[in-house]
Amino acid sequence: MPGRDTVVIAASAGGLEALRELFHHLPRDLPAALLVVLHVPPTGGTVLPKILGRAGRLPVHQAVDGEPVQHGMVYVAPPGQHMLLGADVIKLSQGPRHNGVRPAADPLFMSAAIARGERMIAVVLSGTLDDGAAGCAAIESRGGVVIVQDPQESAYEGMPRAAMAAAEHPHVLRLAEIAAFITSESHSLVPREQLPALPRDSALEQQLAFQLEPVPPTALVSVPRSGVTCPECGNPLRQEGSSPPVRFECPAGHLWSPESLVTAQAAGIERVLLSATQRLEERARLNTVLAEHAEARGHLTAAGGFRATARAARTAAHRIRPLLESAGMGPPPGPMT
Repeated sequence: MPGRDTVVIAASAGGLEALRELFHHLPRDLPAALLVVLHVPPTGGTVLPKILGRAGRLPVHQAVDGEPVQHGMVYVAPPGQHMLLGADVIKLSQGPRHNGVRPAADPLFMSAAIARGERMIAVVLSGTLDDGAAGCAAIESRGGVVIVQDPQESAYEGMPRAAMAAAEHPHVLRLAEIAAFITSESHSLVPREQLPALPRDSALEQQLAFQLEPVPPTALVSVPRSGVTCPECGNPLRQEGSSPPVRFECPAGHLWSPESLVTAQAAGIERVLLSATQRLEERARLNTVLAEHAEARGHLTAAGGFRATARAARTAAHRIRPLLESAGMGPPPGPMT
């Protein structure tokens, strides 16, 4: 009858300070292993173990593929790699991004749900959007417990509120209370006979298989279409589930929540509009130069054509610019003549 001896923690924007505060309150002799995912860029985040190690009394290090999971240790997902939990070891993967990020919380949470079921505690701290929400639902469905940082305390409440919506019985606590809850639950035995036998979750296992195995070319040819394409690779997406947490998955394994998908689509539209505006501005400037050269040589008809093209390009840029500003990007760089 083990206690809840495995804790998976997810954080994003505003999450570093939350993690430091949480680790400050955890005891040195905690009989549990902690696995942490913080959204960081692929080239950053290598100092996170040192920061968290200085904040508390538990030893912290960057996770290594294949290493055993031990009580009283903190494992941090490396930049650019998903961290997953096997039966007794950590697995690292450069598999498809989830919700547009890698490392992501959902692969860790889902693998932990399969590996350790009722021994799990999932913790969601400050962050935007909703990474971790689907993973919280998976952990809860297999007997684990979900803890959410109180949105009133979170620097960013998107991830906490998404986890609260996905889980049926989340514990909404402040950071000091989260530390006390983890400590108490890690010492409390979980009688297996009080829990129903958990069947294999083939859908969950299939999602995780994408993280650990290359995608075969035959998997990319025919999938039921949802009318939406993947912002990451352009493949068609299919909808997984009709009730929260709804997810969209492409044949390459990229997994999106609706909120993350909308955000990624908006970013893609903004990039296209910005690029189009800049190219039109450049076209206008170039045709103005050509017109001046033609006029200097006395080729007035050609000069008129160049100036007409420049005017048309500026007009098109003026029409696109309000779309960028309404999307919150502000005006693109460069003068508007």
